[in-house]
Amino acid sequence: MSLSARANKLTAPDPNFFFIQVLADLYDAQTNQRGYVNLGVAENTLLHERFMKHMRAKLEPEDGIPAIALTYGDGYKRLKPTVARFLTRQLRPVRAITPADVFVSNGCTVAIENLSWALANPGDAILIGRPYYGAFPTDVGKRTGVELRPVAFGAGVDPMGLAAVEAHRAAILAAKDRGQRIAAIILAHPNNPLGRCYPRDVLLAYMRLCQEHRVHLISDEIYALSVFENAFDTEPAPVPFESALSIDVNGIIDPELVHVIWGMSKDFGVSGLRMGFVITQGNSPLKGALQNVFEFGWTSSLSDLVTANVLDDDEWVDTFIRDNRRLLGKQHAIVLRWARDNGIEYTPGSNAGFFVWVNLGAAYLKNRVADDEKQQVDLDKDVMDSLLKEKVFLADGVRFGAEEPGWFRIIFAHETEYLELGLERILAAVGGSVSKKESAELPYRTNGVNGVNGKA
Repeated sequence: MSLSARANKLTAPDPNFFFIQVLADLYDAQTNQRGYVNLGVAENTLLHERFMKHMRAKLEPEDGIPAIALTYGDGYKRLKPTVARFLTRQLRPVRAITPADVFVSNGCTVAIENLSWALANPGDAILIGRPYYGAFPTDVGKRTGVELRPVAFGAGVDPMGLAAVEAHRAAILAAKDRGQRIAAIILAHPNNPLGRCYPRDVLLAYMRLCQEHRVHLISDEIYALSVFENAFDTEPAPVPFESALSIDVNGIIDPELVHVIWGMSKDFGVSGLRMGFVITQGNSPLKGALQNVFEFGWTSSLSDLVTANVLDDDEWVDTFIRDNRRLLGKQHAIVLRWARDNGIEYTPGSNAGFFVWVNLGAAYLKNRVADDEKQQVDLDKDVMDSLLKEKVFLADGVRFGAEEPGWFRIIFAHETEYLELGLERILAAVGGSVSKKESAELPYRTNGVNGVNGKA
């Protein structure tokens, strides 16, 4: 039986099928010590037990689960006001977020797809700077027919700087020349995979660019509360996080063009809860459109209940966020120290998210490949094959749009013993370590995503 044209495009085998093999054979200290150490999926496991304890305490009393939680729900009657109050408190918007500004979906993947569907027509494009979160292309375009168009920056350009804004301007003008509409720019803020926040002047420059060309600005702030201290890097100095909603846009950009995404998955380490939110304050037609497709991203009433119970508990939330930031900073430091001690290049200035962006290709070429064989190396594939052979999984730069080969993302939001085992296996995969003396002598050049120079 024939399929639709859009379905036929998706019948080819997933090129990342090996990931299923990874998930089916995960490391366990007691039962599967030679299973894969998974430092590739951006999940934070550091405070799972604390979240579970809070969730159980709220649900275990006799009246803890109301009967409405077993129905289709109440139209987010409690959840939307709770989220609006919580995000107003945490993101410090210029104008308080109201329940009418909040649109709920079962995860941020659906939130991004809904915005893509609502803001762009099939054949239109949305811009994203390189490197980018590897699922953005499918989130934006798999079902909508909208193109996610990566913006390259070239050597020496900071992806989080003002020159990157000009690269987006050039991409908009080039699209006009070929007759393609650019509907939006997505900023992952804080950035995934770089782990950095956009400076205020850069956010303002993007806003002015979007206003000039009537392009929507989507600020994906899913890591907004996972910002921590980085005491290692001074050049560039880590940038504090400021939400796009905290900027007074009067005279800069029409509020109807600014939209923020946030969810529970990252800042609370509960990706399985499937709770995502679009916040838009000045666009009534968009609000109507999103409201009219809510059934395609309907959340579980139990997830609504758990989320509202958490976000209503200010004292617990404040302690959780503070401790989460402290633990993330501690684990982040483990990876940076490991990278320095072993001469592995990484992107400096990170202070957010769960990841460090590292150049494993350079170490692999130095330690594993003879000079006369370097031209024959398929660097990304060979490094990935070596990592999988050592039973450690990372996300590779190919999927994340890296502009140079050999870059990988290490997730550090795990218990120390598990994280250090993964780092040991990474070293084994790329050819062992170098001495601290050798490490100190290695130049930290412009990184493979065109970031700024800086010693680790």
